[in-house]
Amino acid sequence: MKSIRILTPILDLLAEIDNYESLLFTRRWHEVGEFELRINRHKRHTELLQRGNLIMLGSHRNKVGIIRHREIELDENGKKTENWLVKGITLKGVMAQRITVPPVGDSHDRASGAAETVMKHYANNHIVNPVDVKRKIDILVIASDQQRGSQISWESRFKNLAEELVEISKASGLGWDVFLDIQQKKWIFDVFEGRNLTVNQTENPPVIFSPQFESLKQLSFVESDYNYRNFGYIAGQGEGEDRRVVEVGDAEGLSRIETFIDSRDISEEDESGQALPEEQVIAKLRERGQQKLSEFTQDFFLEGQILTNSPFVYEKDYDLGDIVTIQNREWGVTRDARITEIKEIYEPGGFQIEATFGESRPTLVKKLKQELAQISGEVRK
Repeated sequence: MKSIRILTPILDLLAEIDNYESLLFTRRWHEVGEFELRINRHKRHTELLQRGNLIMLGSHRNKVGIIRHREIELDENGKKTENWLVKGITLKGVMAQRITVPPVGDSHDRASGAAETVMKHYANNHIVNPVDVKRKIDILVIASDQQRGSQISWESRFKNLAEELVEISKASGLGWDVFLDIQQKKWIFDVFEGRNLTVNQTENPPVIFSPQFESLKQLSFVESDYNYRNFGYIAGQGEGEDRRVVEVGDAEGLSRIETFIDSRDISEEDESGQALPEEQVIAKLRERGQQKLSEFTQDFFLEGQILTNSPFVYEKDYDLGDIVTIQNREWGVTRDARITEIKEIYEPGGFQIEATFGESRPTLVKKLKQELAQISGEVRK
């Protein structure tokens, strides 16, 4: 069993355990991961599994979680089944503790540049060096900016910081994380690029996950148009017939599937409060429309259980964020996709890996958020 270290938030080591019942640790490239630990209450050091403390898998500084929840039940079997269920989020979830408060004198917090630069701008403004020192988390620092990713312009107003980082991550393909520097006793925020390990590239040894190559134990595949939209009406500021609306997309006829995108939050003023030229406002609305339409693509979900004794070694030949080739010849499916989620499963019977390639299937909460995003906010008269 993988050992687990229990740490205080300031990275003092409290204890180490390796005799738990099970551990599920889920890492995500774009979004915040989570973990679930089950351990009998009567084993050593379980009293240290308190909310707010950290768990770290072995010496992996990038596999760290914050304990957020504990529960326990007692049944007729007594002590042997008196297990704690300890749940939490990966360390990057700390970003969800802040929202993007606009600077004084401006309606939005704005940033332009490489996607990495923009992500680190928001992390710096709202959690590392905020104007209000009460918002600062002293233990968190930002790694140096290497200006990776595509050029973007972003503006945010009272949005959850973690959710904004997720949106920028998905738009750019970059991943992000918070990991530990044990020597300096700091939490480090950084941005990452995955490797291209697909079959048609020549820079890296290719990785092909396929039952035929004995690298996949299980594979599930879904393709769907239920969520698909390819033409958007993007509405900015104003009311009724005076509301500014632009169109994005060129589909027509039977192939055209429309959606409404409420973008009233996009400002029509610059940082000094002066009105922007109309063409700049329209450009900003079109950019928002393209970003939102990318969330309504044709769904293609691939989830698989990777063989632990496959020809490819986890965290060496492939890792979270890498782009690999998935293939099932009998289904006629070959797809290059990024590994966006890896669930590590530790049980007495052994170690298993479950992976999500590309977008994960939307939860009910995600579906509701997408539906709410289409609400126009128009005032009926």
